[in-house]
Amino acid sequence: MSELQGALRDSAVFNLTGAVVMVVDDSPFSMEVTLQALQGFGIRVKYAVKSAAEAREILLVHPVDLLVVDCEMAGTNGHELVHWLRRSGLEPNAYVPILMTASHVRRSRVAEARDCGANFLVTKPFSASAVLERVLWVARDNRPFLEAGDYSGPDRRLVPSKPLKQNERREDMIKLAKFNAEKAAAELNEEASS
Repeated sequence: MSELQGALRDSAVFNLTGAVVMVVDDSPFSMEVTLQALQGFGIRVKYAVKSAAEAREILLVHPVDLLVVDCEMAGTNGHELVHWLRRSGLEPNAYVPILMTASHVRRSRVAEARDCGANFLVTKPFSASAVLERVLWVARDNRPFLEAGDYSGPDRRLVPSKPLKQNERREDMIKLAKFNAEKAAAELNEEASS
């Protein structure tokens, strides 16, 4: 993305009133707090459901623009729902931005949210401004969507990385380093023969 495109994207005004939003939370109190936070800045939640099973039924038929899912739910939990959706092949829902919410956040919980394919984890209790900040962050997020092994979701690396000098294990980075080395050698050979 060029600097101009990046600057325009950062300064963009987002009109979220037409967004189709689904909130999945089995706690009536948490559901109400989430709905109030979203409605506070103009997002009308079209689907407010109490279980992953209800969410699946809707997601199979109706496209959504944003999914807000609680991690801890009875039956199928939020992580399982997000993992299913990312691997479902449902277009466009498999690629929808997903915010997960959780009351008790440990490092392992953050890793679970990241590894199931969620875009971001928001800790409860949260303010409306914190939710808005994350919604806008997800709207501006331009990380590529990856499908690798058992993972399907946005690139988990928030910062682009370069190949390591030694002990690199990522196959794509090894290939890139090899390609760059071969290209540099070919250019040197071409200069030497000129």
